[in-house]
Amino acid sequence: MDAHVGAIVAALEPGERITKIVVTHTHSDHSPATPALAERTDAPSWGYGPHGALPDDDPDDRIVFGDEEADRSDAPKDGDVLREAADTTFVPDTRIGHGDVVAGKGWTLEAIHTPGHTSNHLCFALREERAVFTGDHVMGWSTSVIGPPDGELGAYLDSLRLLLDRDDAVYWPTHGPPVTHPHALVRAFLAHRQERTQQVLDRLAKGPATIAELVPEMYADVSKGLWRPAAASTYAHLLMLVDEGKVASAGPAKRTSEYHLVA
Repeated sequence: MDAHVGAIVAALEPGERITKIVVTHTHSDHSPATPALAERTDAPSWGYGPHGALPDDDPDDRIVFGDEEADRSDAPKDGDVLREAADTTFVPDTRIGHGDVVAGKGWTLEAIHTPGHTSNHLCFALREERAVFTGDHVMGWSTSVIGPPDGELGAYLDSLRLLLDRDDAVYWPTHGPPVTHPHALVRAFLAHRQERTQQVLDRLAKGPATIAELVPEMYADVSKGLWRPAAASTYAHLLMLVDEGKVASAGPAKRTSEYHLVA
């Protein structure tokens, strides 16, 4: 972290200084350096707010695939990765929401609230360049991980559609290259999620199933070492379908619940 903060400060041109720190969201590769950078630069931070809900640490609600590779002892267990990835210490000096503006000499950043990856995710539109810093909402190489309970698929899809209502020329993601055809990529991400949702519905049309049963079928062409992140994504799809009244579970909608279509 010290090296990263040092590199940011070293990148300043003579006469330049950092006056404001804007934070897209509170994952461990985004917000933890804020206090150190603020101390070096005396700049206040701006963000939506603290991190949202963390997964319950319920040992009875952990998915078991019954496969040695997928269930190996060193594999992250369900919500463990999401808890470890969350920066629960961050609180911005100034809280901002959708449409709020952070400005300086020659630049204007408009906050775009884009919940889904996290509930407190913000993108920032640089008005002078019709550019958007998209954080992890739109990445240059992959769709975002949606991990309940703070991550919510329905909100993520709505946040993608929100970007389609804008006329931005380029996205600058945190991960991956710049996106020079923004709407095309956003539509591709929406289509991908719709395909996954339909996979869930098609499988449940054959009969009730648990996530441990769904994932090996839906992600048969994916390394078993990635089944746990896939399980988190599948869980997000199921929770959205439960909210829409298309799918139900016997009892609370948990990771280990059995799900079925609603007649």
